[in-house]
Amino acid sequence: MSLPSIRVVGLGPGDADLLTQRTLRLITDAPVVRLRTRVHPAAGGLIDVISYDQWYEDASSFEELYSAIVDDLVHLALTSDSHEVLYVVPGSPIVAERTVELLLTREDVQVILEPAVSIIDLACAVLRRDPMASNLRIVDALESIEPFRSPAPLLVLQTYSPEVLSVVSARLEPGTKVTILHHLGLADQLIVATSAQELPRFTHADHLTSIWIDDLRSAGEAMDDLVSFTRRLRAECPWDQEQTHSSLTRHLLEESYEALDALEHFAQAQKRGELDDDVVSHVEEELGDLLFQIVFHAELASEEELFTLASIADNLRDKLTFRHPHVFGDVQVSDAGDVASRWEVLKKSEKGRDSVTDGIAMQLPALTLYNKLLAKSTLVTNNEQRGDHARDDAVAALEELHFDERSANETQTPSDVQPAWEKALTSILRAAHWAGVDLEGVLRESALKMRDDIRRSESTTKE
Repeated sequence: MSLPSIRVVGLGPGDADLLTQRTLRLITDAPVVRLRTRVHPAAGGLIDVISYDQWYEDASSFEELYSAIVDDLVHLALTSDSHEVLYVVPGSPIVAERTVELLLTREDVQVILEPAVSIIDLACAVLRRDPMASNLRIVDALESIEPFRSPAPLLVLQTYSPEVLSVVSARLEPGTKVTILHHLGLADQLIVATSAQELPRFTHADHLTSIWIDDLRSAGEAMDDLVSFTRRLRAECPWDQEQTHSSLTRHLLEESYEALDALEHFAQAQKRGELDDDVVSHVEEELGDLLFQIVFHAELASEEELFTLASIADNLRDKLTFRHPHVFGDVQVSDAGDVASRWEVLKKSEKGRDSVTDGIAMQLPALTLYNKLLAKSTLVTNNEQRGDHARDDAVAALEELHFDERSANETQTPSDVQPAWEKALTSILRAAHWAGVDLEGVLRESALKMRDDIRRSESTTKE
């Protein structure tokens, strides 16, 4: 005895003109017909067909809804006199139709799929793209929140609202070029070329909207190309061939300082509202130079079969996952301070360290070193000096300082003055720490201003 059957037909992506004669005949002749939804241009003439639209209102989730629809279809097939149900869905039965996916897993009915024009056909026809020649990939907008990955092109389906478009936008680099395909095959068809960051502004999005992404340059693909580029340099450039981990050390330091300088200019320009293409390009360039140092060291280590850029990235992700149990686990935190405190505990556990000071480079500039240790002390003792108290201590310490009539260039500084200077300086540091002020950055900014003053003065003298 054959199983009851559910025959599934699709309405296509556009209006009734795209319906095949076979589909129309099947709908007319079938004794039991169900329509998933009337919210489709081609469903207007199916006024006598029972739909599941009301079920959308009653279900608490799409998965619950789709499971209920499948159960009802199977029940109808088992109990109807013909033992057959015709199930009508928007688009094509085999493209992004979750109820059909669920039906195909059932063993108590046989499922017969009828071909229909899909959004894939319509999109490729409108854009004149061969899906096979271009290696088109079909993805669900809501399958993940992770960034889309190469290769492209991509046809993103289920983009039925501005909110979903926001999700798609977040999964792309802001400047990524995208094409909005809206109501293809209908009189009000729209094809809009825009960027990922502008997607949420398309307020017309509905169940007949999809997104085409023609070129997707992901960070992973870019890094793969950079690694290949570095390998070619090692193979063909005499200078690159001679480099070692040791010889590159000074370049890493130089590039770090240049990147820091570019970032400070970037931050100040952004703060003043004067950010322009030159400033942005400069910081991008310097960060790239710094990144290349890391890639080069990784390539050298790869040649030595020690580690690779991929293992660096994997280990970093694993380490940060371990240190963020409030993101990737069930740990609850109250604020950023709580995160920082737990961070130190996790680091000690992970590294097997006896102290939170282990791992701090004591060769750091003294101002940076003191501020770093002060932050550690605050986390461990939970006894931070209030900013106003530190300020009062600094003022008192400054008043205790005594000066000779001649500068230190002409006389030796008495050793008994040092404790007062220490108290004044550390009190200022504690006050700045309380206020969240980076004195290293303040001093560096002041130094840069002094440099500019010197250059202006030199320019005036030359004139």
